[in-house]
Amino acid sequence: MKSIGDRIKQSRLALGLSQADAAKKLDISTPAFCKIETGQTDLNISRLLQISKTFKVSVALLIDGKSISADSSSELAALKKELIEKEEEINKLRKKVIDLYDKLGI
Repeated sequence: MKSIGDRIKQSRLALGLSQADAAKKLDISTPAFCKIETGQTDLNISRLLQISKTFKVSVALLIDGKSISADSSSELAALKKELIEKEEEINKLRKKVIDLYDKLGI
């Protein structure tokens, strides 16, 4: 089973980058990058996102080796639509609360 570090290394090699090149692009030291690839250091979310963007791969691919499929994309679009609808509903409810406070003189 491949680790995140292994998948980062694989992504780096696919771009033809050395560890030093990758470290420079990420604005970290080469030893720090080496520790990421070998799993000696834990990644935080911001670093994982930075690596994903720099290496032009999805975070999902780095984490579990799976790329986002068309099914995942359509599911994601549906969830985004539902989120927007819920946000609109919340905004309407907020307006009602504000109107009630105004009527009560609070």
